[in-house]
Formats: sequence, C-alpha cells, structure tokens
Amino acid sequence: MESVPDLTAGLGEVEALRNVQPASCTGSRRWWGGPLDVEGLALGSVHSAATALNVLTGSPRRYSVDSGLTAASFDSLGHLRIAGRKPQGFAPSSGFRRTADGWIRLHANYPHHEARLMEALSATVPRDVDRALASMTSLEAEAVIVAHQGVAAAVRSREEWVSSDMHSAASTGPWISLAPHDSQPGRPATSPWVPSGNPLQPLDGLKVLDLTRVIAGPTATRFLGALGADVLRIDPPFLPELPEAFIDAGFDKRSAEADFRKPGDLAVVHGLVATADVVVTGYRNGVLDRYGLGQEALLGARPDLVAVTLTAWGGNGPWRARRGFDSLVQAACGIAVKYGQNDDDGWKPGALPVQALDHATGYGLAAAVLTLLAERVRTGAGGSATLSLARTAEELFALASGHQGMPVTPVQEPEYFAADSPYGQLRFVGPPLSVDGTPLRYWRPPVRYGTSTPAWQ
Repeated sequence: MESVPDLTAGLGEVEALRNVQPASCTGSRRWWGGPLDVEGLALGSVHSAATALNVLTGSPRRYSVDSGLTAASFDSLGHLRIAGRKPQGFAPSSGFRRTADGWIRLHANYPHHEARLMEALSATVPRDVDRALASMTSLEAEAVIVAHQGVAAAVRSREEWVSSDMHSAASTGPWISLAPHDSQPGRPATSPWVPSGNPLQPLDGLKVLDLTRVIAGPTATRFLGALGADVLRIDPPFLPELPEAFIDAGFDKRSAEADFRKPGDLAVVHGLVATADVVVTGYRNGVLDRYGLGQEALLGARPDLVAVTLTAWGGNGPWRARRGFDSLVQAACGIAVKYGQNDDDGWKPGALPVQALDHATGYGLAAAVLTLLAERVRTGAGGSATLSLARTAEELFALASGHQGMPVTPVQEPEYFAADSPYGQLRFVGPPLSVDGTPLRYWRPPVRYGTSTPAWQ
C-alpha cells in the first residue's frame, strides 16, 4: 500500500510507543476520492490503534489494518440494517439551510435539540425555520440558536475559520494529547489487569466505563469491547440516545441508565469508577465536573486509572463549552465549503463521504487507551488523554495533498454479518482490524437500551 499517514506523534509521550514497528496495512489507498485525504485520516487513525495494540500485547505484527474493513467500519451506520430497515440518518430538521448571506448547518436529530431550534427561531412548523433563517445572516442565526442551547454552525470558508480565535485553540498540540502519570513506587494499581493470551480477545477482563454518546466515543468503546473488554455504557434516563446510533455502536457492550442528579445513582457510578480500569467520557467541557466525574477528579482519586475524553471543540477557546457534532465541525472549519458543488439551484455546501471526524476520533481514543494501558502494565501508573473533533479536522487538513494523484480504487463489497437482537435481526459490518490475517469480529449484538445492571461482570 502507498504510505499511510503516521498519526501516532502524541503517543510518543509513553516510552513503550517510541521507535516501535508500525502495524502493517493492506488494500487500496484511495477509494472515496475528493479534495481531502479522508482515506488517509481513516487508515491513519486505525493504524494508530493497531500499533498501540501490538505494543500492549507484545506482538508487533499480529494486528493489521485492512482498507476494505476500514472503509466499511467508517460507514457502519450506512451498512447497518435493523430488521431489514435502513437507518434514517439525519432528521428532516437537520442539514444545510440557506440564510440571508449564505448557509448554516443545523443539527436537530435529538428531540430536545429540535425543540430548542424551533424556540430560537420562533417556529411552530418546519417551514417557519426556513422563513426565519432567510431573514438572518449565518452568524446571526448561529448566535441565536446557540443562545437557546440549540445546535448549529454557520458555514465558514477555510480562511474564515483559520482567522478565528477558535481555530487557534483547536489547532494547538498533537492530535492525541497524552499525559501519562508518573509512576509511584510501592503503590500497586487498584486493578492488576494484564492482557490475556487470547489474540482474539486480548482485553478480556478489562473494565471500561463508557460515559459517551453519539458516534466518536461509542465507536472507541465498541472497538475495545470487540477486543474482549467488559464495556458498560451509562446514559441519563431523561436524554435517551438515538435508537439507531445506539444499535450501531452497541455491539460488545452493556447498557445501563443513571441520573447523576440523584445521589443514589451517582454513588453507583462512583462505585463503578472505583474499580474500573478505563473511563471514557464524551460530554461537553464542565458537564461531568459538577458530579466529580471530570478527568482531574477521576485521576486525583485513582492515579492508576486510564481516563480519556473527547469534546467537539477542544478544551480551550471560546467554543470549549459549545455543543457540537461531526457535521457542525465540518461546516465551521471549511470542510463544507471544500466539498461544495454547483447544481441547478446554484452552489451548495457539501460533506465528507462519511462522518470521518467522528470515527477517526473514536479510533484515536482507542489508541490512547491502549497506549496508556501499555504504560500502566509497565509502571502501575495510569494517565489521561484528550481529543476533539475540531482537532481531528485540523489533522485532516494537514495531511499531504499527494493523494489526489493516486487512482481511485473502489474497495470490495464488505462482508456482512447477521445476528438476532432485541431490535430484530441485524445486518452489520465488523471492526477495521485483522488478527493474524483474519478479520476481527463483534461477538455480541447490542442489548436493549438501559436494561443492564450497573455492575461489573
């Protein structure tokens, strides 16, 4: 294969990941085509996870990257069928909308976000939204919707984004910002976990608490679950996850509900943290801090814990506490303009062929977890890592443009798997890695949402 981008720079904070043999990659190098090297981002992110996994397990060439598996995995929702039905994708109120001076991207997949959008624009029916936006500039509409706790981003050119304070914050530091804890001699880890000898489930016995939603975080924990980890996802009962998104990322994990506002529920979650090996969080900056579940509090109580977190816009800058999704980051940072096209109605913004910022960030999170685990096995100390969708977008723009000279070679039709589930029979694709040349698989279908006991197995 042509050269795969090396996205492991941030992992070099850990001694075990310095000067290591990279995982191998096979298959096509370019299959989607387009102005940005989305394939390079996809392959590079999965490659970082595979390399870290090889280091953790002490088997330099065991886990490898396959472009066909990667392409299918990055479009897992598109390949999913639930009782023969194709997932809806974006809700009718989501998507690009015209404004008085340009375009804005709305995200209203969740009912509470749609309600806030309608309230912000004094709309009672969907056509009122378009009417209101037509009388506002993109920046005015963005400001009004965000002020009402809605979710939207004005479509900006790359130049507009680069000149903003938010870009300055989002582009700082490595893609994976890793911070291993200093080892503390004589202080054993709470969990004596080490990788198992089973190459298909090397993370057997690893306890992973999943406090994430939507795509990026759940993609990371789905991957860890496929490798054998005991993954327990916790969601608030008053803000249920979108059913199709939950099913897509629900393989090889359990699902429970907890209302952090209730002392009893919060005590249960803190009890889980006390014996977890890994905690993955994906809420807006500051949301979990009020419950003692922010990264600093977690590591203060458990120096041997591996705590990784993702946000949409990063930990600094004027948008650090703003709601965001892959599609909104694409709109704000210049991707939507880069992929824009003309049709019979004039120019319209576009989007990446898949939600690559989400999926790449997910595999970056997994790479961070595996790297910090390798260090914990060596020293007994845990550590933290942070990623953001906005920083992943910067990584995409930073990739060399030489891919445009490569031929577009379509990948083969993916191998589909089938499993019975509480939602009916599922058709799905597997993870993006091979184990000794054999594709990794998911072992268990999604459970019914929120029905698992909030306890470790």
